[in-house]
Amino acid sequence: MSRGIILYGPPASGKDTITHALAELDPTISLFRRLKAGPGRTGTYRMTTEPDIDRLRATGDIIWENRRYDAVYVIDRPGLTDALTTGIPVVHLGQLPAIDALTKATPDTHWTVAYLWCPRDVAESRIIARNTGDTTARLRAWEETEPVPEPDLFLNTAETPPADAARTILDVMSRSPD
Repeated sequence: MSRGIILYGPPASGKDTITHALAELDPTISLFRRLKAGPGRTGTYRMTTEPDIDRLRATGDIIWENRRYDAVYVIDRPGLTDALTTGIPVVHLGQLPAIDALTKATPDTHWTVAYLWCPRDVAESRIIARNTGDTTARLRAWEETEPVPEPDLFLNTAETPPADAARTILDVMSRSPD
């Protein structure tokens, strides 16, 4: 059985930072770079076009998609299959139905779900520091992010340093069944 990590949480809850800390502890762990078509940040995505996403949709190869910040974000089956074959992918999510869609699409994968959260004022400070120019939209997304009812673990990233969070996630993952 393959393994993966879902880092779920609102914007600025520490998903990128903790993914980096996880990869430092275990080189088989890496960010699953979702497909993205649209403006904004590009560094943690595989940039594509809407027509390419339409082709994936037509072949049933989209596991999850959402629109936010004038862009479309996609978890594609071919990309995720490759990531699961070569290591332990970390998937960043911010919508509860995405967790269900991902786990149902990959029944032979054990996913460790870490719910990352921080207070709104901390998120706002982090968002402003990024200087992406969309603070209002990201704070709206922060407010719209529903809590996970039963995550494998909950981490308040305002109180838990990234390296400690990563070690805790790996510990929980190691105790889960294969």
